[in-house]
Amino acid sequence: MAEIPVAPQYKLGLALSGGSIKGFAHLGVLKYLDEVGLSPDIIAGTSAGSIMGAFYASGYAPEEIFEIFSNTGFMQMTRLTTSGGGLFSTTNFFRLLKNNLRYRRLEDLPLPMRIVATDLSAGEQHVFTEGPLARIILASSSVPILFCPVEIGGRDYVDGGLFRNFPVTVIREDCQRVIGMNLGPVQSEEIPKTIRAIASRSWELVFRQNTAPDREACDFLLETTEVTKYGMFEVSAASTLMQVGYELARRELTPLIAPIH
Repeated sequence: MAEIPVAPQYKLGLALSGGSIKGFAHLGVLKYLDEVGLSPDIIAGTSAGSIMGAFYASGYAPEEIFEIFSNTGFMQMTRLTTSGGGLFSTTNFFRLLKNNLRYRRLEDLPLPMRIVATDLSAGEQHVFTEGPLARIILASSSVPILFCPVEIGGRDYVDGGLFRNFPVTVIREDCQRVIGMNLGPVQSEEIPKTIRAIASRSWELVFRQNTAPDREACDFLLETTEVTKYGMFEVSAASTLMQVGYELARRELTPLIAPIH
């Protein structure tokens, strides 16, 4: 007897990649989805995608998320440290998360979400579906060497981008359709010969190399080289990046609104 196919649990999923400051482009996509009534039923996020996705999943409007983060520079959220396994402490960033998130635990979010981090000891990705929300976001966003690993449940975690910077496959089987916003399109470019520029470019290349299967798994792939013009911590570009994301979503998703509904 043939098995009866089981319909996916969710109608529409949204996958948000890592990308440091480029994560403001995610807010533009979310703003467009809100305007046209295309609410995702589940979100998957890595690093910057976990930050923007979690605040949206907890009930913040994209414009409100923009206000929380657009005036907060890198040095305001971090400080130099000589211990803990990273160059910068993220105590201030963790405090910002705890003070502003409306839910303490990932599983309590009104909109389901899965967050990817890297298990440092096991050397593999870990997909969180429950646990302390602020610490999970911090872990997913903790770029190795720059930031200290984050301990959760007796294990150390760092940035999820090492193994799954674009977490489409994390929700693919459970969704009828998936929209994916990838902040790391591959391109060749000359960079300034400075320590900061080289470090930024190096991490971007590491995080981009694992996105191929996730790009192919999207029903609707959103990516543009426009976001690659900005450095990891160039917070002054926040407004521009949000507009880039909005225009990209408007251009790519408008023809697909009716079929999705």
